[in-house]
Amino acid sequence: MKTIADRNRRAIMGLAAATCTLALWAPQQAFAQESWPARPVKIVVPFAAGGTTDVVARAVAKDLSEMWGQPVVVENRGGAGGNIGADAVAKSAPDGYTILMASGSIVTVNPHMYAKMPFDAKKDLIPVTNVASGPQVVAVNPSVPGKTLKEFIAYAKSQPGKLNFGSAGIGSQVHMAGESFLDAAGIDLAHVPYKGESAAYPDLVSGALQLVVGNIAAVAPYVSNGRLRALAVTSATRSPLLPDVPTVAESGLPGFENTGWFGFMAPAGTPTAIVDKIHRDTVKVLDKTEMKARLFVAGMSPVGKSPAEFAAAIDKESAHWAKVVERRKLKAN
Repeated sequence: MKTIADRNRRAIMGLAAATCTLALWAPQQAFAQESWPARPVKIVVPFAAGGTTDVVARAVAKDLSEMWGQPVVVENRGGAGGNIGADAVAKSAPDGYTILMASGSIVTVNPHMYAKMPFDAKKDLIPVTNVASGPQVVAVNPSVPGKTLKEFIAYAKSQPGKLNFGSAGIGSQVHMAGESFLDAAGIDLAHVPYKGESAAYPDLVSGALQLVVGNIAAVAPYVSNGRLRALAVTSATRSPLLPDVPTVAESGLPGFENTGWFGFMAPAGTPTAIVDKIHRDTVKVLDKTEMKARLFVAGMSPVGKSPAEFAAAIDKESAHWAKVVERRKLKAN
């Protein structure tokens, strides 16, 4: 028969063994996280190639790949205002090897606009850091009457419902920038959604569309070669990328301002150590003189807020867009 002393001795030996196992396991876990990434990392861009989300993702991916010593591959998965690509990331393994380059509207607009979302933006994705932000540009086909924003608004009011504006998809920040402008200007244009911002520009250049309120990085090249006319930028001040283009506020709609952002998000459950590493390393990349210059040329500014700061900014913006969606009576699916 085992005595109480025997049982206590066995319990102590078991506890010691468990402690040793834990002591061995903890460094291994720490090493596993410190050695991340040990294989290629994928950044999902939920829009077609060539748009601003794609441009920012590829610029940052290049430098992260060099820093991490692993390929950082950009994969474009467009559709449903960014929901398809975002859903793919939300359902990926939470190990840091699949990251979403989100545009702001995916997590601040779509939840209010879509009757049914394939994922929960609040529960299924973790904010990592907002990478860059920049204004949009009110751009028209050169054949459209109106050399200034005021003249275009007057023309649009004379053609209610007869003009079209394109976007990167229902609920995309290009769509919402357009809706904000139409709302402020008191004009009515038919919305034509695409699977990405870049897909809308050929139709704008051909004249099938009359207007896009697009991200400045995507619009500027078309303006520079004369294929599109820029009427105004949506930022509070003029952009160095298009210094001769006035702001919307300067052009007769005082107080108007709208900027877009692009940021990294990861599947819920991704270890905090990995999330923090992605944030820290992204900030290092954004702090490089070459990266700042690259973003400047694209009309963007680096951001790099912490995961907590990024989450707070998302919550604030989401509350703003909820009101806009309700006022504009915007719906999807």
